[in-house]
Amino acid sequence: MITRASTESRRAAVLGSPIAHSLSPVLHRAAYEALGLAHWSYDRYEVDEAGLPGFFAGLDDSWAGLSLTMPLKRAVIPLLDEISDTAASVEAVNTVVLTEDGRRVGDNTDIPGMIAALAERGVEKAESASILGAGATASSALAALARICTGPVTAYVRSEARAAEMRGWGERLGVDVRTADWADAAQAFGAPLVIATTPVGTTDALAEAVPDRPGTLFDVLYDPWPTALAAAWSERDGKVVGGLDLLVHQAVLQVEQMTGRSPAPLAAMRAAGERALADR
Repeated sequence: MITRASTESRRAAVLGSPIAHSLSPVLHRAAYEALGLAHWSYDRYEVDEAGLPGFFAGLDDSWAGLSLTMPLKRAVIPLLDEISDTAASVEAVNTVVLTEDGRRVGDNTDIPGMIAALAERGVEKAESASILGAGATASSALAALARICTGPVTAYVRSEARAAEMRGWGERLGVDVRTADWADAAQAFGAPLVIATTPVGTTDALAEAVPDRPGTLFDVLYDPWPTALAAAWSERDGKVVGGLDLLVHQAVLQVEQMTGRSPAPLAAMRAAGERALADR
């Protein structure tokens, strides 16, 4: 079927700083190819908080949408006409859809992306969970857990300020959040679901503490992969969900919103991401 989406030249891109490492162009371009959207393009732009208003001012009606990474997920909110309840719940937008009537609508696909990635591996509910870290990704993880975790969530953090922040997010999201010092992070592994949201290398020292037959680890990193923690988890027969799983699932939702085509080609997008990582 020939549709407007398949015949018009439309643009989309990922913005952030730094941005050179982003796999988003690989995933979205693979989706366009599979969907027959030959006239669609997807690029990456190095944009910081100071440059974001100017970038938005230059958008014309050829633009269909934007993906946003750090440090723009909160900075973009004042520039939007509307944000979804999901994005509002964590005050973070990673997706902007530019509508035909000129509105800029923000959403957060990280949260449902996490839920979908876990469900794909058979994890649809958890009696309790642990989170390693307390940054922006940790708040999205809490929002995801608000939908699938029936018990308490313990966040392992490095400072009381971070602990207070996580407890505040818990109150806002309706999650029973408890906090513990990072020095005791190995105790996190007793939970049936552990979500690691920390930067590269942060959890490497914890790999030796992984018990036999642990539960599920969701490590949001994807490069390098596997992380030391993910490798140790797999070696001990634990279930591992990786950062590429999250990246693909959140990108699927972005493609569907920006193009109006559903379902997005999950398998083709994942295969493209895997090839790109293998080539690095």
